Parts: sequence; C-alpha cells; structure tokens
Amino acid sequence: MRILTSFLFLLVTTISFAQEKVDLDMIAKIKNEGLNNSKVMDHAFYLTDVSGPRLTKSAGYDRAAAWAIKEMKKWGLENATLEPWGEFGKTWELQKCYVGMKTPYYRPLIAFPKSWTKGTKGLQQAEVLIVNAKDSVELEKFRGKLKGKIIIVPRADAYKHSFKADATRYTDEELEKMATAQPQQGRQTRATGDTAMIRSRRAQMLQAIQLTSLLKAMADKEGAIAMLSASPRGHDGTLFVQGGGAYAANAADNFLDIVVAYEDYMSIYRMVNAGMPVQLELEVKASMDAKDTKGYNVIAEIKGTDPSLKDEVVMLGGHLDSWQGSTGATDNAAGCSVMLEAVRILKTLGVKPRRTIRIALWNGEEQGLLGSKGYVKNHFADPVDMKLKPEHEKISAYFNMDNGTGKFRGVYLQGNEKVKPIFSQWLQPFGEMGAKTLTINNTGGTDHGSFDAVGIPGFQFIQDEIEYDTRTHHTNMDSYDHLIPEDLKLNAVIVASFVYNAAMRDEKLPRKELPKAREQRGF
Repeated sequence: MRILTSFLFLLVTTISFAQEKVDLDMIAKIKNEGLNNSKVMDHAFYLTDVSGPRLTKSAGYDRAAAWAIKEMKKWGLENATLEPWGEFGKTWELQKCYVGMKTPYYRPLIAFPKSWTKGTKGLQQAEVLIVNAKDSVELEKFRGKLKGKIIIVPRADAYKHSFKADATRYTDEELEKMATAQPQQGRQTRATGDTAMIRSRRAQMLQAIQLTSLLKAMADKEGAIAMLSASPRGHDGTLFVQGGGAYAANAADNFLDIVVAYEDYMSIYRMVNAGMPVQLELEVKASMDAKDTKGYNVIAEIKGTDPSLKDEVVMLGGHLDSWQGSTGATDNAAGCSVMLEAVRILKTLGVKPRRTIRIALWNGEEQGLLGSKGYVKNHFADPVDMKLKPEHEKISAYFNMDNGTGKFRGVYLQGNEKVKPIFSQWLQPFGEMGAKTLTINNTGGTDHGSFDAVGIPGFQFIQDEIEYDTRTHHTNMDSYDHLIPEDLKLNAVIVASFVYNAAMRDEKLPRKELPKAREQRGF
C-alpha cells in the first residue's frame, strides 16, 4: 500500500510539473550552486561597507553602480551599463557631522543631518530655543528671535517601551490568512467614521508640514543655525533619517535640519522647557552640485538563444539607492545582492535561456520609484496615457526584492489569479524550505508597482519581516551586520529559479486586464 501511495504521489507530482515543463535537474543545480557556493554576502559587502551610503546622485551610489557593472561583465553578462532614466537633480555628500551638548554639561549626541540640507560655517555654538506655535499666526510671535539659535519644537508623543521582539517571522497562521485572501473588487471602501478620521489626520499632517516649512524659511532668513528633529519611530539610539527638502537642480539650499536620537531630543527639550539654558556645539559640512542632473539605472543582460523568443525579456531587480544614515543593507543592498547572485548562478551554470534575462538595479526609488518609473515610461508605456510601446508586448514579467533581509515565504500575486497555478508549481521545490504561500493580495511601495501600473506582470516576494520596520528601514542601523546570510542565499536560489522558469516556458506569463490611463494622477 505504501508503494502504491508513493507511486501515485510521484505520478501526480510528475504530471503537475509536466504542465509547466519544470526542469527539476536544473533547479537542483541552482540550489546546489546558490546554497553551497554562494557569493551573495560578498556582493552585500561591496555594496555596503565598501561603497558606503548610496543616496541617489551620490558618490556612494556611483561606486556601487561601477562595481556591479564590473562584476557582471566579469561573469559574462552583456550590455552592462548605466542607463539614464530622466532628470533628477543635485548631488549631496555629507563630509562632516558633529553635534554635542556644551552646557549645562558636555555630552556627545547621536545625530545625522537630513539629505540635501546645507552645512554650517565652521564649528558653531548656540542656545536651543523652543518654538511653540500651532499655526502661522502664533509663529509670528517668534519673528526676529531666531538669529543664532538652534530650534526645536514641542512633541506631543511619548516614548513607548518595546514589549515585542524587533525581529519576527511569519507564523503558519499568518501565512494561511494571506493564502486564503479573496480578490479585491475595485477600490476598497472604509466606514464613514474611518474615512473622516483618515481625512482629519491627513489634514493635520499637511498643516504640520506647511508650518514646519514656514518655520524653516523664517529661521533661514533670520540666520538661525539649525533645527533639530526626532522620529517617534526611533528609540534606543536608532535614527529614522531621510530627506530634508527639494533636490531639483534649481532648488535653493535647504535649511539645516538634524535628526537626533529621540532620547537626546527629549532630554534637551525638558531642560529648555524648564527654563534651563542649553547650549549645543555643532559642525556640519555638506557639498552639492548640479553638473550632471540625470539619474541612472544599472542594466545588464543574459541574452536569449531561442530564435523566436530571444527578443522577449524576463526582468529582475531591486533598488540600488539608499538613504544616508547608514550603508543601506536591508534597504536595499539585500535585494540587489540577491538579484546579482541570481544572475551569477545562472551564468555559472552556463544557462542558455530562451528569452533574454535582464537585471536592473534602480536609481531614485527612495524619492518615489523614479528610476523604475522612468525606465517603464521610456521602454513600455506612460501610465498617464497608456500608449503602449513595441517593447510592452515583448516583456514577460518583472520580479523584485525590497523588504529587508528576511527569507522568501512566497509571492504576492498583485491580483493576477492567472499566474497562481504556474507559481504554485514553481514553488514546489522550495515548500520544505518555507516558501510555499501565494496570496492574491497586492503589496506596494516599491519598483514592481511601476510595471504593474502599465499592465506588465510585476511581482514582489513575501518576506519575513525580521527587523525591517522596527529597526533598520531608513535608519542609522541599516548595516551589513543586520543581514541574514542563509535567508539571502535561499532568496537568490528562488529568484534564479523563477527567472529561469519564466525565460524557458513556451508562453509569456499571463497578464491582467490592461489598466486605463491615469490622467496625470501618476503611479
């Protein structure tokens, strides 16, 4: 009976795989190369420690891009190059940052300036001033009082202790809930009360942004030294530090805005609020230029070999740019390292894909998916008018990684039910390794959305969250040490297998209904 059961199971499995012509021998080779001879952490080392922070239009981004192109050429990829995607703006390079409290006693502060903000004129010493204004009328009370000051504003939030682990993996129950999710029909509506609450929060947020902008303009005009900021997400010395203003070529230099650790910020605020003079000393050096204002993606290919399919393309990628607070390991050197490792595996194995395999390391993702949007617009279609270019018909799919270091648990189908039986078979060799969940759900906020927006099958993998939202995402903690080698090895193997399967199957992956033009509303 056991023999019969085993035979029937093998027969069903064989038939199932035969439907997709999955080459299990090749998948086994991919597993062996990717798990036993992996170079994924070497890639991560060069993209993080060696290249440094990779802010869009920075020397760190250029170093990482040049290294990736050199490596891919060494592996035998073709057409490895920097491809311009469109206009971006100025460079920004941090050259020095020191912030310390001088009185009532000395101590160094954990601090990092926001990008595209200007520096100081040498070492400055200045008193801290609380600007407490609920609106522009109250702000006028501080006019003429800001010269030579370092500004902070009151905070309504309070420190919340962490009772949950920073790093978590999906439970079986959570994955099952994702797997059984139902397709969404159009836009999901919320209850009236929820909608009103969301609108109220948005209005409050917009008002706060506008007030901060007015304050910075006044402070800059009057000769204030800097402004201090802190993120409510930050704690234990973790800084959530991002952009500080416009970066367009003709934009004025932004007022110096320095993010400090939440604990440092609140200590300073409490003392000043109690009437105690607090003096800081600081020096920030930052350079900007607009010699070359274009943005560039890294592109390379493994050329297709099938006479009838070689002009069709399967794409994979992740964004190469990062923020400036650290070396951008989980966001997103992890994704780029996995994608680089996937193409290295395929080249090492001497794969001759029927379709062309094209890797893209995107630029400007952190400023709004700019590199991938520009690429899609240049090659496939503009979602504004949805006038399809010839290449639109030639691309099969795009696979993306951009959710930290966690291992793959499956795939977000982006509402594309037609690919579910295909991906189900592609995942079978990895089920015992924890990757077996397919959810009809969408996930957004990264570069696969640029493809999905013009009707091209674009997919992001489900990943264990690890420390992504709690500790590393856009922070000064996003370093090499927060990467998990075994997770990244598995991810590279899965990507290489998915890309190989997509490149070898007879047909392109099925598509959803073509979206309508967006009438200037953007992605």
